[in-house]
Amino acid sequence: MAYGGFEKKRNTLKQRCPADHYGLKCRGKQECPVSGSIRIDLEEDRRVFTAVARQSYKWDRLYKARTLLERVNSRLDVSYGFENHTIRGLGKMQFNCSLSLIVMLGMAVGRIKEKQIEHIRTLVKSA
Repeated sequence: MAYGGFEKKRNTLKQRCPADHYGLKCRGKQECPVSGSIRIDLEEDRRVFTAVARQSYKWDRLYKARTLLERVNSRLDVSYGFENHTIRGLGKMQFNCSLSLIVMLGMAVGRIKEKQIEHIRTLVKSA
């Protein structure tokens, strides 16, 4: 099926017949149970059916942002040691995470000032 859009009022995805969507001739259109289009409610399965089509450029852009955030979260967990921490209290944890993010940004700014753009994401410059 071809993506036909998201209907916000109905909270559904519209999937169209590929032949109709792309202007092709289909020999089995008379026997086809889905000759026009179907609507899929997003509550059917939120993991599979999303408001943004997976084959769209917008999905690629949003997914790149997600992977970027996952890299930062991984660095906080593994490199800065928050995976096995002994910090108690939300305020202390927020402070320590904020401090770690400031250190990450400071290191990136230092790499830019030293014109070491290729090492901007590394924690330690290799010798």
